[in-house]
Amino acid sequence: MKERTGKSVDEWVAVVNEHGLDPRDQLAVRNFLKNQHGVLQNSQWAIADAAARAAGWTPPSIAEYVDNQFSGPKAGLRPIYTALEKLLLALGDDVSIEGRSSYLPFIRRRQFAAVAATTRTRVDLGLRFTDPPASGLLADARGFAQATHKIGIASLDDINDEVRELTRFAYDQNG
Repeated sequence: MKERTGKSVDEWVAVVNEHGLDPRDQLAVRNFLKNQHGVLQNSQWAIADAAARAAGWTPPSIAEYVDNQFSGPKAGLRPIYTALEKLLLALGDDVSIEGRSSYLPFIRRRQFAAVAATTRTRVDLGLRFTDPPASGLLADARGFAQATHKIGIASLDDINDEVRELTRFAYDQNG
C-alpha cells in the first residue's frame, strides 16, 4: 500500500479519522480518498474496509449477503440462486463465494461467475471468459462484476445443459 499511495493502511485510516468522516460509511470514505487524495479504486476499497473494521464494523456473512439480496420482493428468486450456487460450487473444490451488496461472486483463482437478483423476476448469471464460446444465451455483461457475458435466468428450467456447459467453460478459463 505504501508503495502505491505513499502511506500505509494505518496511516490512511488516521487520515480518514482526522477528517471527521464516519469510517463505517465506506462509500463516503472511498469518495473522499478518490476526490481529495487521488487514491485508486483497489486501494480505496482496502482503506475504507480497514477504517470501518477499526471502528467496529464487521462484514456480513455470505448467508447474510444472500438473505439480503433474495428477500422481500425478490424472495421468489431464492430457489434459482440456490440451484446456481450448487452448480457453481460443484465445479471444483477450489470454488469459493464472496459477498457483495448487489451480487455474489464465485472465485477460483479469480472471479469466474457472479449471481445477482437483477429484477423481481430475473437472476443474472455473469460469466467471465477469456475466449467466449458461441452461444445464443450469452449477452454482453458490461458493468456487471468481472463478467464478460451474462445469462438471464427467470426459472429453474432456464438452468439447462447449455448453461451448465457455459459455467464449466468459465470455470476452466479462470483457473
